Formats: sequence, structure tokens, C-alpha cells
Amino acid sequence: MVDAFDDILFSGHALRRMFQRGIIREQVKGVLSHGETIADYPDDSPYPSRLILGFVDSMPLHVIFAEDRDLKTGIIVTAYIPDVSLWGDDFRRRRET
Repeated sequence: MVDAFDDILFSGHALRRMFQRGIIREQVKGVLSHGETIADYPDDSPYPSRLILGFVDSMPLHVIFAEDRDLKTGIIVTAYIPDVSLWGDDFRRRRET
């Protein structure tokens, strides 16, 4: 999924939040390898990003992945377990409020 990048970096924010949430790097890397892009954010700054959904032992996991295409570097912005009260049953779309 993210094979076009020479390097994948974890932001400090991502590492802090992953630690707080009990998410490890290998789980995030698995989502990057086998997950599905469910939203694109081409106007994000400083780099365009996307929301990727994957599953780790049947647990849903969302990863925000930014793309510095000039340097061929991907940046993990954050990772979280989606809240079932905010996301649909398939974790691909937010529930309407």
C-alpha cells in the first residue's frame, strides 16, 4: 500500500498517542501494508494525507498517513482505535449526528 515511499517516519505526536492507546509500531505497519484508504485529505498541510483502515486480530485501527512525495517519505501522523459510537459498523464512515 505504501511501497512508493523510501522511508516511513513516526511523528512524535503519533508515538505519544500510540503509547497512550497501547498501539505498537508493528500494528501500524501492518495497517500500512494491508489496510484500505477510506479518506483522502489532499489539502492537508504541510503534506497531503489519508486515513487508512486496517484490522489487527479483528480489532479496527485507523492510521493517518501523510505523504512527502518530494522526499519519498511517509509520515505516521497518528493511529487510533475508532470509537464505535462515532463510526459505522464497518469503521469506514462516520456516523451521522
